[in-house]
Parts: sequence; C-alpha cells; structure tokens
Amino acid sequence: MSGGKARKGGAAVPRIEKTYGALDIGSSKVCAMIIGRTDAGELLVLGTGQRASEGVKRGYITDMAATELAVREAVEQAERIAGLNIDHVHVGCTSGGLTSTIARVEIDLGGGRIDEDDVDHLLAAGRETIQPGGRMVLHAQPALYTLDGATGVKKPIGLHAERLGVDIHVIFADGAPVRNIDQTVAAAYLGVSGIVAAPIAAGTAVLGEEERELGVALVEMGAAVTNISLYAGGMLVGLFTIPFGGADITDAIASAFGLRRAEAERIKCFHGAATSSPRDNHDMIDLRLPEEDSKLVGAGGRTDDKHSISRAQLVSVIRQPLDYLIGEITKGLKELGFTGAQGQRIVLTGGCAELRGLADHMQVALGRTVRIGRPTGIAGLPDAHAGPAFSTLAGLALFAADEPVDIRSVASSYQQVHRHSGAAVLQRLWRALVGNF
Repeated sequence: MSGGKARKGGAAVPRIEKTYGALDIGSSKVCAMIIGRTDAGELLVLGTGQRASEGVKRGYITDMAATELAVREAVEQAERIAGLNIDHVHVGCTSGGLTSTIARVEIDLGGGRIDEDDVDHLLAAGRETIQPGGRMVLHAQPALYTLDGATGVKKPIGLHAERLGVDIHVIFADGAPVRNIDQTVAAAYLGVSGIVAAPIAAGTAVLGEEERELGVALVEMGAAVTNISLYAGGMLVGLFTIPFGGADITDAIASAFGLRRAEAERIKCFHGAATSSPRDNHDMIDLRLPEEDSKLVGAGGRTDDKHSISRAQLVSVIRQPLDYLIGEITKGLKELGFTGAQGQRIVLTGGCAELRGLADHMQVALGRTVRIGRPTGIAGLPDAHAGPAFSTLAGLALFAADEPVDIRSVASSYQQVHRHSGAAVLQRLWRALVGNF
C-alpha cells in the first residue's frame, strides 16, 4: 500500500511504505492486525479483527476447520478496516512445549578489525552448534556480542579483538503443533512469514529495554495457558509454561453459581476482582440473563430462583483458582532461578491481567514489584485492542516490522569455534545482574 488519502479536514494520511500482518490464534479468541510503516518511520495500525476461538484448547489446534474459519473472518475484518489485502502474516505460538536456551560461540580473529563478514561467519558458526534433538527451532537470534571476554557489546563492527563471541537465544518447540498452525493458516489462503513464540511477541510489546537488561519476569496470563518468560542481559533466557489461565477462573464462577460460560465471563469482567473491600458484602450482582438470552436458560443455563450474589461471594470464588495459579507461578519463578535481589521485577500481561486489583494482590503474594504490561510502540491502537489481552498480537506486528536477524539464514562458516553451554551463559548473566545491585 502506498500513497496518501485526504482526510475530511484536508490533511493527508501518512504515506504507507510497507505493511505487515499479525495473527494471534488463542484459546479464547483469534485476532488479526495490519500495521503500516509510514514514510516518517512510524508504525501505524491500519486495521484489526477479532473472532471467538472455537477449535483451540490450551494453545493447541484441535479443530482445524473451525480455527481456519475464525482466522479467515478475523483477517477479513482487519482487511476491510484497513482497506487493503494481505497475503502473509506472522503467527503466534503458545503450544508445543516451548523451551529456551542460550548458546555462546566464539571465533578467533587474531586482533583484526571486525567487519560484517566476520559477524556473518560468527553467526554461521553459531548456527552449526544448535542441536535441536528432534525438535523444531522457532528462533535462533543473536543477542549480545563479546570482545575478548568483555560482554554486552551490541555493535562490534569496526572494533578490534582477538576473539569475537555472541550469545544466541534459541527457542525450541514440538513440530506437530507448529505444523498444525502453519496448515491452518495456509487453509485460509495466507502465507506464514514466521511463527513467533508468544512470550517473545508479548515481551516485544510490553517490556522496556532497561527492564530486559536488568532482569524481569514477564507473566503472560492467557485464557488457558500462562507463560513465564525470564529476561536478563537484554534477552530471553528462560521459559516456563503453566496449562492454566483465565478460562479456568471463568469455569469456577460458572460452576459455583450455575451459570453458562458466557455469563460467567461477563460477570468476571464487569464485577470480578482479585482483592476484596469492606463494601463487597453489600454490593449485589444481578445474575439474571439478558432478555434476549432468557430462552436459553433451559439449555444448560441457570434453572434456580437465585438472581443475585454479593461481590464478596464472587471474589471468594475467583480467589480459589487464582491463588492456585499464583502458587504455580511461584514454582515456575523458583525453577527459573528468579530469586534474590535480581528477581524483583514482574510484569503481568494477557487477558487475565485485566482482572481488577490483580497487580496489587500478586505484589503481596509474591513479595515483588508487579506492574501490568500494555502494548506500546504502535500508533493508532484502537481502545479495544490496547489492553494487556492484546499484547501478543501487538508484539507480533512489532516483531514483523523489526525483521530481526535469524542465524539460520546466514551462510556456513569454517572458522574455529568455541562453544559454551547454555547453563554456563545463564549463570554468567545472573552474576552480571547481581553485580548491578
């Protein structure tokens, strides 16, 4: 898409130099976004679309036909709003047993000046050290470079060194779930430009550069899956997945009060909270169905005569699955080594993060600083898609526009390679973090 159109006020719409498509296939919703890069370099939302997800469970596609239809409708809605068509998208992935590791490789330079060819050789050497063990490599991206052991170098070209090294961030996934995503998108007549791990996308949208440098845990609380991503030294260094999310809280509400899921979700969103107040025993919530849905009561809906509950009752029901989830998050943080002085920052995102009072409740429960992460970096985000529930979608669009380097696209190298284990690199990163406090 190029050129500008006149607005009603006479001003011209910025010229769009290039467009990017993003698609997030979640357990509760399928959403699409089209963004454009303007001639001034700004990223601008051109269109968004959303449909309920019918064929996805815990991040895995279980009904390809139903998911393909939702994909097609979400993308078509975004295209209508944008006034243009797209043929390729970057797609998010939450399933497939995502795991993360850091590999560090070095090559000998003999004290020479580093040029682009040296960096290409280093990255190619790094590619040859990756051992997927039968799994699929989703990402293999260079993060920070080292010069003769000095870490944290972002742009080594033009400097001199005896040895040049790089930390490579690698994410693996099971092949079958990823292939199902690819096949589903292809059935909707779209090409897949890349399949991006959801934690990478969400982190791109909600984390600041300083947070990623100092160390932060990103907790993405989706409908059916909660991902914990540990960032340190500017890159993702650990992943932990919990098959539990906001939909489980919704199910607890539905079961406790005899509601349909749609009713329970509505009550959770409008009246739910993670914390209680003295007024909760007096604030009553009407459980009666909207008039147009009353005919559905006999089909799995509420059949008793109870029409209202107190907010205190609702909060009590919400807290049971929520506290279970917080317990699992605590275990995940411990397993990732997110402890001590360097393990003090947590960012919550995802649809469940919109629950009122959640940040305050988790701050007390976890004993750490907690904030809610919302997508940034894209102009024109509609209000409906500007909350934490759409962090992954916005991050996919940002990831696509950034076009990051992947070492799998670099030609082979024949230089001498020194390989370091992922565990050793992670320990080195944490030692560096501790030294900053």
